[in-house]
Amino acid sequence: MTRSLQAVAYTRSSMLESAPDGRRLGLETSRGTTPRGVEDHPRFFAGFLTSPQVASAGLLAVADVAGARYYQQQLRSSLDPVVTGNGDRLRFESFSGCGGVYARLDVLSAGLDGGEVGHGTTNVDVNNPLRDALSRIGSDDPLHMRVGPDEMAVTTLDGPVVEKKVPLPDRWLRGFAEAQVTAAGFDLRAELPAAEAVRFLRSLPRSGARGSSRGVQWVVPAGRVLRPTTRPVPGAVCLPGPERLVALQRVLRHASALRVYGPALAGSAAAASAWEVVLPGMRLTLTLSPEASRGFSGEGGVLDALATDEAAEDAELISVLLAWEPRIDVGDLSASSGLPVERVRAALVRLGTSGRVGYDTAEAAYFHRELPYDAERVERHNPRLRAARDLVSASAVVLDGTLGTVTAQDGHAHRVRDDAGVLSCTCLWWAKYRGGRGPCKHALAVRMVHRGAVSGQAEVLVDGGAR
Repeated sequence: MTRSLQAVAYTRSSMLESAPDGRRLGLETSRGTTPRGVEDHPRFFAGFLTSPQVASAGLLAVADVAGARYYQQQLRSSLDPVVTGNGDRLRFESFSGCGGVYARLDVLSAGLDGGEVGHGTTNVDVNNPLRDALSRIGSDDPLHMRVGPDEMAVTTLDGPVVEKKVPLPDRWLRGFAEAQVTAAGFDLRAELPAAEAVRFLRSLPRSGARGSSRGVQWVVPAGRVLRPTTRPVPGAVCLPGPERLVALQRVLRHASALRVYGPALAGSAAAASAWEVVLPGMRLTLTLSPEASRGFSGEGGVLDALATDEAAEDAELISVLLAWEPRIDVGDLSASSGLPVERVRAALVRLGTSGRVGYDTAEAAYFHRELPYDAERVERHNPRLRAARDLVSASAVVLDGTLGTVTAQDGHAHRVRDDAGVLSCTCLWWAKYRGGRGPCKHALAVRMVHRGAVSGQAEVLVDGGAR
């Protein structure tokens, strides 16, 4: 497994302090990207929270996910949450160490008071003493929050005094990107009122036996409630590893509704889903991978977008048009760039793989952010994408007329067919997943040759191994 150390540095530790006019929450930032370029410790907000208890519980939930592994729980991993200022809101994001749960707290304009929200993205320090302090907030007395160094620190501190180094596997980076692409295929499937939301979430298991997952479950909306079902009947939503929603327990008493998002189900295969708790001036969303033992990194949703030079060029064009919007309008980008809507969407998928856009299921729209790590490793180290490019470079693909049939040889014949726009293959990968985890390396290689994304000869023999 390829991994590197992700280093984050802060001017000091984040802390909650008492002051004559109430409490003050100082969230320290690391190196990040802003409209002015890269800054060591950007400042995004200084003002009051309208619901301090709710915001504290939501931030703790995001930190819970950052420090959790819901599969093989004996192994610990923690990367500080990411904060993005989008001008009208603050977004706090995290991704579990096992790569199967994505969390985001959106503190909307209604949750903020008395300060302007800046633009940019960086890591934010959430340490154990701060967690303890936030968990003890028991009232909604005034709470002033600062995201970024205070004004004096900006001018007087000589350098970082707090540094953290965390192993960051490539599959973690790929998973963060895949979670956004997966969520972009979701629709709202159910909405529960507060009382039913609390009842349902409190009925879920907190963990499986000895830390194992309880596996895939299904629920079906029935009026304003969710009922369990033993199989994916029409209208059902997959609840894979229900114990992975435990972080939502922190905010339940503040919930006004629970919204459930998921894809249109086809067959009985497990599917990802998103669970959003509506809070006063905020939203807390957890997105779950299809299985607790199966992180987002192997889903393959970004591979087609990564496989074309056209998408790379389009992404560069689209990236200069982004302006830290909280809601990216695809139609506006199409008009501004002169690109068709479908190419804009492909470019946004590609930008997602480098951490430059996320996806908000509540608004069914991408948003601009710049994750503070070298997420371009996602493309460089994606095994199927790398293998497909090797096949093309080795002249291993033979196009049989149109895209309809392709023959690959390595002693075994692997035929790639186009079935209503979906490429199927005779390799072991396709036989096992039937397209449920994206295209195999052979199908990717075929797309590359067909689209002219990689210059090469028309005749190739594909090595045939399955990944």
